[in-house]
Amino acid sequence: MAVRTPSSRIRRAVAPLALCAGLTVGLTACGADPDEGTNGVGRLSAPEIEKKAQSAADTAKAVRLAGTLVSKGGTFKLNMRLKQDGAAGSVTTKNSTFELLRIGDALYLKADAGFWAHDDTSDDEPTEADTEAADKLDDMYVKVPKGDPAYKQFRGFTDMDVLLGGLIGLHGEKVKGDRDQIGGVRTIKVKGGAEGEGGTLDVALEGSPYPLQFARGGGAGIVVLSEWNKDFPLAEPSKEETLDYGKQLPRT
Repeated sequence: MAVRTPSSRIRRAVAPLALCAGLTVGLTACGADPDEGTNGVGRLSAPEIEKKAQSAADTAKAVRLAGTLVSKGGTFKLNMRLKQDGAAGSVTTKNSTFELLRIGDALYLKADAGFWAHDDTSDDEPTEADTEAADKLDDMYVKVPKGDPAYKQFRGFTDMDVLLGGLIGLHGEKVKGDRDQIGGVRTIKVKGGAEGEGGTLDVALEGSPYPLQFARGGGAGIVVLSEWNKDFPLAEPSKEETLDYGKQLPRT
């Protein structure tokens, strides 16, 4: 025997479906708002999202920056904790890894003997005197003199404003991208250009709209930004682990 469904019951079932189909703005399904429980930046335009992220970064007091950067001079791997009055962390190049510590204007460099013995400007093997000098510097903190040509270069790796300003800027027309997750935090992507040729920035949709990841255009590296506003201690190395090399460092 056929079971007939009253027309009134059909109307009651169809009505919510029609309502759901009509709510297209900001909804992926009936009752499923992708911005529910977020900080709301996902509703903004791409330029507005980028501005919010930059503002959050500009007012932050600390951050950890880790990732790989590709430039004409080679590839660098960074793992730095940064704040306005100092920084601590490491930089890895093709040939070596060195640690940097900055407290105010005082900048310290720590590396192994291989770093000090290596000279990128020459194909010659290090001399015996070079090796002996490098052995003395091995795994010791060396205070980088302000007048040394390397001071500005090394300090750049420890300057929060310089690194953030140079690493998370988008180029080209700003385009809103997909949603994602970085470190378990929901994000919205903002791209420089339709294909992200000017970089792609992931901005947090939870809490403050901090930039959480930046992919540089052209495959020039990806950096992850975390531990925003988490302070960390900085302490000058002891005299026993520090060498004052004088007015200028040996060539590296």
